[in-house]
Amino acid sequence: MEFDNIECVSSSDGLDEDEIHHHNLQQHLHQFASSKLHNVNSNNNNGITNIVGGPTAIAPATSVHELLECPVCTNSMYPPIHQCHNGHTLCSTCKTRVQNRCPTCRQELGDIRCLALEKVAESLELPCKYYNLGCPEIFPYYSKLKHETICNFRPYNCPYAGSECSVVGDIPFLVTHLRDDHKVDMHTGCTFNHRYVKSNPREVENATWMLTVFHCFGQYFCLHFEAFQLGMAPVYMAFLRFMGDEADARNYSYSLEVGGNGRKLTWEGTPRSVRDSHRKVRDSHDGLIIQRNMALFFSGGDRKELKLRVTGRIWKEQQNPETGVCIPNLCS
Repeated sequence: MEFDNIECVSSSDGLDEDEIHHHNLQQHLHQFASSKLHNVNSNNNNGITNIVGGPTAIAPATSVHELLECPVCTNSMYPPIHQCHNGHTLCSTCKTRVQNRCPTCRQELGDIRCLALEKVAESLELPCKYYNLGCPEIFPYYSKLKHETICNFRPYNCPYAGSECSVVGDIPFLVTHLRDDHKVDMHTGCTFNHRYVKSNPREVENATWMLTVFHCFGQYFCLHFEAFQLGMAPVYMAFLRFMGDEADARNYSYSLEVGGNGRKLTWEGTPRSVRDSHRKVRDSHDGLIIQRNMALFFSGGDRKELKLRVTGRIWKEQQNPETGVCIPNLCS
């Protein structure tokens, strides 16, 4: 993606903007229970995969849990668990990958189910695999997988939209990653005033332009501004994402305003959680959308250069204990 013709100038014109510059596991697990948790740290051409955050503790592995580990993908096996004539097991997903040949003895697998191992699995209780990130929950073997897909302690994906970055981690780690690895602008304060400049505004072919991180109310927010094709029409869009879970994001609101030549457009809404991908938020049109002709009108001049000023603020919704009505807390 090209950033050469893009400029973001932050100022405080008319705004009060600050200067830019386990849980220990329960001790009595089932005697066969164990958990294998891995910190992943692998480099590749597209980024770094990194699961971090929280105190690290590794539960001892047992022979029963090792039996429930697929020898091909090393993930825990769930019904149907398959076995060959010699008793070697593997998961149903990997059975198709090995072309119906046992990866251990190379004998034909057939369609034999290991019902005994499936019954053993039913008796197990295991901690969530994110217990080293703070999750205290313990689940029956077959309930554990469902919980882990929605666990509030699961790592967050990197919110940077300019590349397919594979880094994951907790919020403090991702903030540092955005600053150091993606060179994202970090601002303090709950108001902002940005000017986006592009010399050739005709080029809007699905190009993500800008990501800025704001720190206010003890939380972090990602402001996205980009250009893309909406159907046949080129548009610009600005929206905010909250670096945390959806339930916490609902405690905040934000407004965006863009204008010029005596006209303006405004948007007010609730920031989306970074659990929702950048593309999901963009494609749901949950933000301030500006058609290109309108953006050039706001830019003034001969309309050959984009000079778009976007202002906004973030506030926290607080409930009045006497009336039950939410009142805005404009800044901390």
